[in-house]
Amino acid sequence: MIGPMSSPSSQAPSLLIACLCAQWCGTCRDYRPQFEQLQAEFGAARFAWVDVEDEADLVDPIDVEDFPTLLIASEGQARFFGTLTPHLETLRRLVQSQLESPSPPLVGATVQALTQRLLARA
Repeated sequence: MIGPMSSPSSQAPSLLIACLCAQWCGTCRDYRPQFEQLQAEFGAARFAWVDVEDEADLVDPIDVEDFPTLLIASEGQARFFGTLTPHLETLRRLVQSQLESPSPPLVGATVQALTQRLLARA
């Protein structure tokens, strides 16, 4: 299930941060409060919590093997997709760097398609 998303601010680029996890994963359960804490800190970004099993139709054909996996998109383009160490400070630095200077868009069509599906559900 996709969790609540905060609204983007007009003062910062539109940023989507989606955490792809699984309810059965203890690491994901421990990480979720940190992810939600960051949502409160970065009101200019939209956050989504995606359970890869409950939302398999949304995530397919991407096979998420390691948790937590993050998708960060700016201006409708995926900028980061990968497994991240489940530490609040690591995520905070990554989000801040994308707000300050977004990475070039990723070239993977499947990740870009997932980004568009997530944005459409927001």
